Amino acid sequence: MTPDLMEQGAQRRADYEARQQASRNTESGGRDASYGRIARLGVPDFTQGVALYLDDITVSFDGFRALNKLSLTVNVGELRCIIGPNGAGKTTMMDCITGKTRPDSGTASFGSTIDLLRLSEPQIAQVGIGRKFQKPTVYEDLSVFENLELALAADRRVRASLFSRLSGEQLDRIGETLGTIHLMADAQRTAGLLSHGQKQWLEIGMLLVQDPKLLLLDEPVAGMTDEETERTAELFLSLEGKHSLVVVEHDMKFVDQLTEGRKKVTVLHEGSVLAEGLLAEVQNNEKVVEVYLGR
Repeated sequence: MTPDLMEQGAQRRADYEARQQASRNTESGGRDASYGRIARLGVPDFTQGVALYLDDITVSFDGFRALNKLSLTVNVGELRCIIGPNGAGKTTMMDCITGKTRPDSGTASFGSTIDLLRLSEPQIAQVGIGRKFQKPTVYEDLSVFENLELALAADRRVRASLFSRLSGEQLDRIGETLGTIHLMADAQRTAGLLSHGQKQWLEIGMLLVQDPKLLLLDEPVAGMTDEETERTAELFLSLEGKHSLVVVEHDMKFVDQLTEGRKKVTVLHEGSVLAEGLLAEVQNNEKVVEVYLGR
């Protein structure tokens, strides 16, 4: 690694720390001046087999109900696809899960012990929920490896030792992640030179390196080539069982690849669950055809 690149990496880490501190102050009014409280949040209990439980979640914006008594359950290790027309409430649902939006009413639990509505955004990330937005946000002037290193630094359990030197365990975690996201051969490549699909994989890797228990993925294959889309499906299927995944997507071919004809799909409409079942079942549901798939 060149001195210039090391200096850039150090600056990026400093910038990251500053944003994290600002986020903590904004979200909690300064109450979470350190991650000490977050470390004491406890570990989610998944012994009941449920990773995410939403019940009667309602969110209103200026009189408009973005979510209307939404109830949803995602099991541990499940890969769940969420589909629906624009304005159905998909993004608002993820905002509620991650603490960006506070519902007017309802409950949201991570496992059987973590009340998500009592936590801030940084706390929710710390207990094991990672979110991938549609547009990739990676540090384009750093290498693929350095992006993963920086993401690992966000895990306060390893931050102190990470900034001195990487341990063998941390190197193994990054190496395993590089293999998972198909970027092992590009580890030292500048992220800005990656294709759109590779940047998406890198950002997913930046979540995976922190070992989240639940991944929220918003239209992850938008703008990808057919080959990249197929490889992304393979990636998500390889994560199934190791993590719980909620994938919001409009690409029905991709949804078909993910569900393999045997996984449950949830259709949202006007802030509520319109239908739920196997993809073939929801595709033949008259209400779903009318409001989303078209005749």
